Amino acid sequence: MADKIKNGTILIEEGALLPESLRFESEPYSKGWRLVKDLEGSGLDRRIREAGWTFFFMAGEVNVTVVGSDSESTIRRAVKRVIARVKSGRFNCLEIAQVAVKRFLGLPYVTVSAHPRHIQESMFLFHAKRPAEWYRAKLAA
Repeated sequence: MADKIKNGTILIEEGALLPESLRFESEPYSKGWRLVKDLEGSGLDRRIREAGWTFFFMAGEVNVTVVGSDSESTIRRAVKRVIARVKSGRFNCLEIAQVAVKRFLGLPYVTVSAHPRHIQESMFLFHAKRPAEWYRAKLAA
């Protein structure tokens, strides 16, 4: 599992509104979030733009550090904490910027950095043409 989360990995919230023409493989990662397989941020961005939608990139980075001995489970815990922070901002996607497994005084820890991203039809952030549809999708998820 540790090799699945790396620089450029994309996680998308389940139930997020996506263009009908956008097809990609994904797998469940955490409750309510899916890991996009075989596509990194730039590739997904290109496909979303081709569909006429917008893939926003937020400049602010979310950083989480978790102490733990097993890097696989420690990375998973760190990513779950990043997801919790991203969800509070109404973003439906995130891109992992960096995963660093380190030691301090012999104590292993993992730092995960990610950028919130958002996929939507409008080119104005959070401006939905059909707000009722957006809220229904959020409630269903």
